[in-house]
Amino acid sequence: MKIEYLRNFVKLTKYKSFSGLVKDIPISQSTLSHQISLLEKDFGVVLIDRTTKKFELTEAGRVLLDYSQKIIKLYDSCEEELIKYSKHKFEDIVISASTIPGSHILPRYIAKFRNKNPNVNFKVKISNSQESIENIAKGLADFAGIGSFINYNENDFDSIKIGEDEFKFICSPNHELLENGKNIINFADLLKYPFVWREKGSGMRDTFEHQFSEYNKLNIKLEINDNDSIISTVSESNYISIMSEYMADNAEKAGLIKILEIKGYPEIVRRPLYFIKLREKELSELKKDFWEYIKKKIKKINKL
Repeated sequence: MKIEYLRNFVKLTKYKSFSGLVKDIPISQSTLSHQISLLEKDFGVVLIDRTTKKFELTEAGRVLLDYSQKIIKLYDSCEEELIKYSKHKFEDIVISASTIPGSHILPRYIAKFRNKNPNVNFKVKISNSQESIENIAKGLADFAGIGSFINYNENDFDSIKIGEDEFKFICSPNHELLENGKNIINFADLLKYPFVWREKGSGMRDTFEHQFSEYNKLNIKLEINDNDSIISTVSESNYISIMSEYMADNAEKAGLIKILEIKGYPEIVRRPLYFIKLREKELSELKKDFWEYIKKKIKKINKL
């Protein structure tokens, strides 16, 4: 029996779905099913009630879940202690982040920390804010970079404000809105054209809905779960959208879109960006060092 079998068993009880779990771990559904079957064979018990459509543990399954959590905690503590005596101390740090924190802010800190700590292996998964928070809640990531807490309780997390982000309306460089050669338009003119935005669970969409009260007047026709795809859609059509200033500036410089200024709206939306971890989760010394490194670097920037 391998410790990873117990880890995946615990994760499975949180997802309550084989197909749901395998989307977030690097094994197939058949491999996961085989691991659970091996656990049942090793212990001579049935762990999951397969007579119902709803995912339910048997009494034996609940007992194993309790002991698995204790075993995993002891194993990880033991590993952390033993690694002190190893000549090669390698450790993974897993970060789940939405696009702006994960692609535009955190990489510079990750690279510099990695240079000072060559035995750390960073794994960064880009998703939306909701999925990123879910990943640390489920134990699939150590940290998350987010643009919104969505509907989660902020008090469940420790957070570091790593930046701010401003939203801009964008359109194609050849859009009818730019016929007069100017990018300053009335909000009412936006309503004539189809609007594309991010999917539910996106921090950008959540912030836009909460901070821009007139969003529901827009002619919303399409949702896409990727910022680059939204830029491509806008670049080649009469669609308009809302986009992070980080991405909008780069896309405009590349000639893909034009940023629109809206009369009477000097600022559309501004949001904080956060680096977070579960408040109650115990971290290894290296992960604590990375957390403190981020905190120190941000504090230094804020003093400038």
